[in-house]
Parts: sequence; C-alpha cells; structure tokens
Amino acid sequence: MYKEGLLYAFGAYFIWGLFPIYWKLLKHVPATQLLGHRIAWSFILLAVVLSAARKWRELRILASDPKVFRIYFIAALLVGSNWLIYVWSVNAGYIVEASLGYFINPLLSVLLGVLLLRERLRPLQWIAVGLAAVGVGYLTVVHGRLPWIALGLAFTFGFYGLVKKIAPLSPLNGLTLETGILFIPAVFFLAYQEKLGQGAFLHTGLAPDLLMAGAGLVTTVPLLMFASAANRIPLTAIGLMHYITPTCQFLLGVLVYGEAFGSASAFGFGIVWIGLILFATESILNRKKSPSPNFAEEPL
Repeated sequence: MYKEGLLYAFGAYFIWGLFPIYWKLLKHVPATQLLGHRIAWSFILLAVVLSAARKWRELRILASDPKVFRIYFIAALLVGSNWLIYVWSVNAGYIVEASLGYFINPLLSVLLGVLLLRERLRPLQWIAVGLAAVGVGYLTVVHGRLPWIALGLAFTFGFYGLVKKIAPLSPLNGLTLETGILFIPAVFFLAYQEKLGQGAFLHTGLAPDLLMAGAGLVTTVPLLMFASAANRIPLTAIGLMHYITPTCQFLLGVLVYGEAFGSASAFGFGIVWIGLILFATESILNRKKSPSPNFAEEPL
C-alpha cells in the first residue's frame, strides 16, 4: 500500500515535471487556445470516467448547493488562470521562472494560512518564508522586474489549495465540476477563434491535433495518480516529493532549452533553496514529534 502510494506520487510529480516538453511541442498554438483545449478535453475525459463510475447523480446533487458551486467556481477561475500563465510562460521561454513559482509555492501556502486562516508558524518556518522573500526580492532587483510569472503561478496555486481546503467534493468530482464550469466558455472561445480563421485545431496537422486533444489525458492522469497516492501515504512524504516537479522543470529549462541562468539568478535561487531546505527539515523534525494523520490536497 505504502510503496504503491510512493510510486503513484512519483509518477504524478514526474509527469508534471515533464510538462514543458509537451507544451513546447505546441508552441505554434496560442496559449489561450491551448488553455481552451486543455479545459474542454479534460472535462470530456472526466465526464467519461464519471459516467463509468456512475457518479453523475451524486455530483448533480452536491453541485446544486449554491455554497458548493461558489467554492468550485472560484477554484475553476484559479486553476484556469494557473494553467494559462504556465502554458504561456513555457512557450515564451520562461520555464526557469515558472519553476521558481512552484519552488516557493509551499512557503506561500503556509503564509496564506497565517494571513487568512490564522494559523501559526514556528520560528524556523518564519525564517524559511523570510529567505524566500529575500530571494524573490533579490531577483527583482538584479533583473529589474518583478518575477511576475513565478508569483502569478505561486499565488494562483496557493489560493487554489486554500480553496480546496474547504471544498467538500472528492478529487474526481471536484475537478469534473471545475472543468465543467469552464467548459462552455472554453468551447465558445475555440469556436470564435475558428470563425475568425485563427483556430489551430484541424488546421496544423495530425500530430498537433492529437497533442491538443491529449491535453485532457495529460491533465487528468497525473491528478488521478496523485489522488491515489494521497490515500496511501502521509502528507510529509507527498510534501517532500512536490519538489520533483519544479526540479525537473528547472533542469529542462536550463539544460534542454538553454534558458539563461547566470550567477545572479543562481544566487537568488540559492537563497530560496536554502529556505526550502530549512522548511523541509523543520517540517520533518516536527512531524516526528507530533505525527499527523492528515493527507494532502490535490495539486494542479
């Protein structure tokens, strides 16, 4: 059971880490259209899975509650924004900066917990958050601009996780409802692009068409793998394995796609990484002292 959970978690995070390769294959397609296809095909695939599991009636009953619908409407806006920023950043040549967003996300999440949920941080956690802030501030100064891609991804991901803390549905039902909320706008947008003669689907070759349709598969499969892992292994293990994704993305950006990463960037990232190491070490030591039965929420 535990080993299976580790394999599911590793598989999910590793697939997410390889996402830049997938989206780079579609770099000729506008990010807005890629977002539309990712939403549309994800919902279609999830609808098939939900039908096979015979859970449509359950979802309809739960989603009819206005409070539940509002929660998932907000979650849908956040996940859609996160997907759009990420796809655009990959194809615009900002994979390294995008990876920074997912490196700092755990620290931002705990800070949001303090600010919005009145949670309390331990002293070493405050130091870790402070180091991340210093690292981001340093990168802002040396590059002459705020790393808005990293912050945009971290904030949308962080708020999404915050919303999911109070979301009552299962991962499958929740993601189906989120993509269902965005489905009609996505289809209308893609139809409008087609009417303008700017649609990419069915106009750029068989391989790109299959990749656009496959966006639903590469979105849902790791999410379902993660959901299976979350039921088998503790939050600590899931939290530490989270860093597989941004590490893979960072290495792809630097080693495969040749994005610039000079000494100034390395110093800024290094400050953030020191904060992350401190945060992870403190979390492990504290978890051993007071074990918790909680499990992780689904990520993007």
